[in-house]
Amino acid sequence: MLKMKSIKPESGSIDYYINNGDNEIYLNEKIGKKISISFKNVINCIKCGRKTKTSFSQGFCYPCFKTAPEADPAIIKPELDQSHLGISRDMEWAKQNMLVDQYVYLAISGGLKVGVTKHNNIPYRWIDQGATEGIIIAKTPNRYTAGQIEVKLKDIFADKTNWRKMLTNKNDIVYNLLEEKNRAHEYIKEDFSEYLYTDNTITTINYPVEQYPDKVKSVGLDKMPEISGILTGIKGQYLIIDNNLVFNVRKHNGYLVEMNFE
Repeated sequence: MLKMKSIKPESGSIDYYINNGDNEIYLNEKIGKKISISFKNVINCIKCGRKTKTSFSQGFCYPCFKTAPEADPAIIKPELDQSHLGISRDMEWAKQNMLVDQYVYLAISGGLKVGVTKHNNIPYRWIDQGATEGIIIAKTPNRYTAGQIEVKLKDIFADKTNWRKMLTNKNDIVYNLLEEKNRAHEYIKEDFSEYLYTDNTITTINYPVEQYPDKVKSVGLDKMPEISGILTGIKGQYLIIDNNLVFNVRKHNGYLVEMNFE
């Protein structure tokens, strides 16, 4: 199992696909049907392929978790990146991923949050987070600088997705992203004026969900190797199943599963 692939059409809901060996399953047409997911007690590292008893950082064996550039701590905390100083687990990888344009953004995902992503990962970073709206507030030439801006903005914005609210689609506050962007610019312009992003495009994202849960019960294959129920929707990297169950696909990167639909 690997994270779901998402495609944003010009109109309508996100199209979701999941890999099934040599084929891809179009998940949107499975909504409303019974889904069963069976864990085969095998986990393979998504980097090197070796078997591992425990998956680290959403899909890595422990050696790759400690050495692979894709698992570098700067992926989670951009301010820790040192590739601009010539220090990296893999400088060639860093040149393609860390030393390229990065966006600092605001997104509504169970609340308002600030984040950082590579320039060509918009809107897919927002989709993976289950965001309903997103706007870019700054553009930088490397991940470290974007991380510095994010750290500054953490003074006034959250930096975590409230996944429970995101999955119940309950928003206590109505946000105006353009107003929030202006507030962000005012807060950072003294230190980061050269990176302010002036395009005010707001991206709106819709998800294929027939019914949101009233509350959420997260289920995983380590504790529940057989999961089944009616697939009622997909949002972010979560499958929403009846009886308030939610299943994080990305968390199970590298798990060998059998998936069936009726």
